[in-house]
Amino acid sequence: FGGVAIASALGVCVSRSVVRMATWLFFALGAVSILYFLLAATFLAAIQLIVYVGGVLILLIFGVMLTSQSAWVRFTPTRTNLAVASLICVGLLICLMSVLARTDFGSPSATSIGTSVEAIGQRLLTHYLVPFEIAGVLLMIVMVGAAHLARQEKN
Repeated sequence: FGGVAIASALGVCVSRSVVRMATWLFFALGAVSILYFLLAATFLAAIQLIVYVGGVLILLIFGVMLTSQSAWVRFTPTRTNLAVASLICVGLLICLMSVLARTDFGSPSATSIGTSVEAIGQRLLTHYLVPFEIAGVLLMIVMVGAAHLARQEKN
């Protein structure tokens, strides 16, 4: 599943179609979710499926709606865009590798909110309820705005 995640992520990078990019992203995030399930991190796996994999479907809808073109429109980045993107990716890879090199992967420590799904859910529904509600309202406003922009008639 790690190989599927890497191959799918590369598919996102080399695709030129919005639909194909979203499809590859769907497979990459799904593979990561399966890796979480295999690591017995069920809460993270469920969140990965609900938030990220579900979010890719919304991304696909936004991509098609906001381009106001065919869903199969092809993107052709310039060489400058590819060079800048490559430099950013290499910089992020260096940062990630340095963090991994300095991280101690010793024994896991208990967090302040507990490690059970029940403790995490209780904390999310009490202390962090307002930010989640605000994010939900913001996403709804964005969806309505995107639908309005996509449906506007050209003058």
